[in-house]
Amino acid sequence: MVKNIVLIGNPIAGGGAEKNIKKAAAILEGRGCNVRLMLTTKKGDAESFAKEIVSEFRVKSQEFKNNKNAELLTHNSKLLVIAAGGDGTYNEVANGLVHSDIPMAILPLGTTSVLAKELNIPEDLEAALDIALHGKAQTIHLGRIMCNTPNSKPLTRYFLLMAGIGFDGEAVFGVSERIKKYSGKGAYILSGIKTLLNYNPEPITINAQIPPTPPFTKGGEGGLLKVAGYTAIIGKASCYGGNFKITPDARLTDPYFYVFATHKKSRLALLRYVIGIIKGFHLNFKDTAYFKAKELSIEGNAHIQIDGDYLGVTPAKIEIVPDALKLIMPK
Repeated sequence: MVKNIVLIGNPIAGGGAEKNIKKAAAILEGRGCNVRLMLTTKKGDAESFAKEIVSEFRVKSQEFKNNKNAELLTHNSKLLVIAAGGDGTYNEVANGLVHSDIPMAILPLGTTSVLAKELNIPEDLEAALDIALHGKAQTIHLGRIMCNTPNSKPLTRYFLLMAGIGFDGEAVFGVSERIKKYSGKGAYILSGIKTLLNYNPEPITINAQIPPTPPFTKGGEGGLLKVAGYTAIIGKASCYGGNFKITPDARLTDPYFYVFATHKKSRLALLRYVIGIIKGFHLNFKDTAYFKAKELSIEGNAHIQIDGDYLGVTPAKIEIVPDALKLIMPK
């Protein structure tokens, strides 16, 4: 069993998670684990903490190589980072741990924990900690996106779940952090309604590198695919916004994306797409595209969100990063 744990927690996740984070630390210590608790105070802290842990890990690993200290190796080989919060916290920790040998587990405490839904990790504190301690470490492939901030500064980020371009990128852009703090998902719903009422998107063009082998639900037979539309979800996982399945064939352990794109601009068409997603028949619409891809570039002028947090604007390039993260999953 893991003995050395770094618990990186967002104390305001889900409207106030600090009590549960400290309770989790106490439970872990009660099970004989050495726990280092690191609480975030602002955006970016979780990633910085994770990078700090990686740096320390590498220094100690080098000391082992130089000194042949078996005890130090034992210490390092049992290190685990647990990200406690929502999808934004998981994303930051993953960006900090990427390409390291340190596994990441999650403790779902946030407004949205889509990754927990994807992995079938329960909200119950003790049950989630059981998976963190006794689950299997699976190497997964991440998405990497390169785009610009609204101030035209270049930006590169990794994502676990999805990138949303167009409508949902704009909806996340409009989320009030003040309302989110008190109402959680209500802030996203309110922003989504406002975005729908004022929806007037510019067109985007998706240039995709298609794998040469099936399956394809809709799309092509390998090579290059060019798709024109107004909104797109680039899925690295099947779940979206909870239990919705916009890209139902996407898997964390598969080295490619599934892309869902819409072709029509009107608010009425957008409302139809949303209803289709809620009901689970959106892939049957003739005015949509759904295909598998390993690499994409997106042209146009649209907002982007990744893993439920606002990122920036198109144009963007999105690619698979193989074997990027060790993630703890249920056995």
